[in-house]
Amino acid sequence: MTHFLIAGGGVAGLTTALALHRAGFGRITVVEAAREIQPIGAGLNIMPNAVRELDALGLLGRLTERSLATRELRYYHRSGSLVSREPRGAGAGYRWPQLSIARGELQLALADAVRDRLGDGALVHGVRVTALDRLPNGRPRVRLEHRDGARRGSTALEPDVLIGADGIRSTVRAALNPGEGPPPWNGMLVWRGVSRMPASRIGDFMFIAGDDRQKAVVYPMTPEDGAGTVRVNWALAMPAADIDPTAGADGAFRGDWNRAVPVERFLHHYEGWEFGGVSVPEVLRAAEGAYEYPMVDREPLPRWSHDRTTLIGDAAHAMYPIGSNGATQSIVDGRALAHALVRHSDPVEALASYEAERRPAMTELQLANRRQGPEVVINLAHERAPGGFTDIDEVIPPAERAEIAARYAATGAFDPATVNLGSPYDTAAHAPAPYATEYAAIGFETTQYEPAALDSADLGTADLGTADPGATDGETATLGPAASGTVLGPASGTLLGPAATDAGATVRPTR
Repeated sequence: MTHFLIAGGGVAGLTTALALHRAGFGRITVVEAAREIQPIGAGLNIMPNAVRELDALGLLGRLTERSLATRELRYYHRSGSLVSREPRGAGAGYRWPQLSIARGELQLALADAVRDRLGDGALVHGVRVTALDRLPNGRPRVRLEHRDGARRGSTALEPDVLIGADGIRSTVRAALNPGEGPPPWNGMLVWRGVSRMPASRIGDFMFIAGDDRQKAVVYPMTPEDGAGTVRVNWALAMPAADIDPTAGADGAFRGDWNRAVPVERFLHHYEGWEFGGVSVPEVLRAAEGAYEYPMVDREPLPRWSHDRTTLIGDAAHAMYPIGSNGATQSIVDGRALAHALVRHSDPVEALASYEAERRPAMTELQLANRRQGPEVVINLAHERAPGGFTDIDEVIPPAERAEIAARYAATGAFDPATVNLGSPYDTAAHAPAPYATEYAAIGFETTQYEPAALDSADLGTADLGTADPGATDGETATLGPAASGTVLGPASGTLLGPAATDAGATVRPTR
């Protein structure tokens, strides 16, 4: 029975786990470095092509309760003049909506579904991949580390397939591409945050405004609550040198991620910005917090898959935050990968097939985002009419604006005609394998060791067994056949593996 190890419990990793389960695979383990998932974080826009895939996974109901359907997108010139307005979701002829949702809410909904369908032990928190080797037979050998406060443990696993979903700073990617270095920075800073606002003070639309150097993105992402308020996502971007002329000279911004900063650091640069009756400074002053990031992406790779290891999501194709395609394409990746694994019995052939479909399109999308994607209309309006305009059709003709939007949608395969054909990844599934009792307790957190006991030869396949209560450090504790691994701490408590009476392998304490 094929065992899949997914490194990373974000949107990409969790969606992949659900897609694999939907396809009939049963032995799936997701390891996530964070100790817990919380419904916090900035917002995301999930495009209809990804919502279609989430609907196929039976998640649309859960997500509509936590999100807001985006009905219109507007682009504004910095002067406040409207460049264009586009209906979204059903209003644009899609069979599925475009959803605005907090990243944490989406991740929490996916994690809940993983636990419900695969068992609590399928998602293991507080565990990160620290190293990867490829064995002569093509299988990956993965080093995992567990941290829980002052306690620490590690083990090595050899899954049948390793899926690197561990983000833009992926350890799996780094192991496959040694010497690549950090993500390249384009010199721009991004600030993101969430504000709670009276619904009367925020529009029912998403807008992107600014020029070729400075931008603002604002949109509501929850329905109006009983107090008449909504949660509003916002993101701002401008050159770091405009904040600090020496910014980035020492590479500091590239290494300083998710840094909390006061709104006052950048608020004055957006005074007077108002679009469609929505005041950007008012939104910023209502912020629950603000976080600063360098705007980075990754260079397109010539190869994602190596033997039985592949990449998905930001680990494969991190792109600038333009066009709402980061999380969207991660979701599609997960479904495409599961589909390929159903169609090909050989995992190596399956990963190659998945890559052949997804990598060329994602490379083009990465490059399109470097060219500003659909947001280039703002740049064009500024270049052609820096002081503003009275008639946008005289600045950017309607046909040119429509062509820009259509070209980008086709690149990302989220044009209405393509999306409305239905999912290309619906396929007959394998007969589902049993999973809940056979390998639910697979991770560090399920043991009574400090901190870990893992069956590293065959992670996740064994029933729980009990070690010899008399065993002490340095002695052998008995596990089931073919179960070998590393135990930190005293050799007593609950171990993974068949019943303790089954002889055949040992787990020895190490330091």
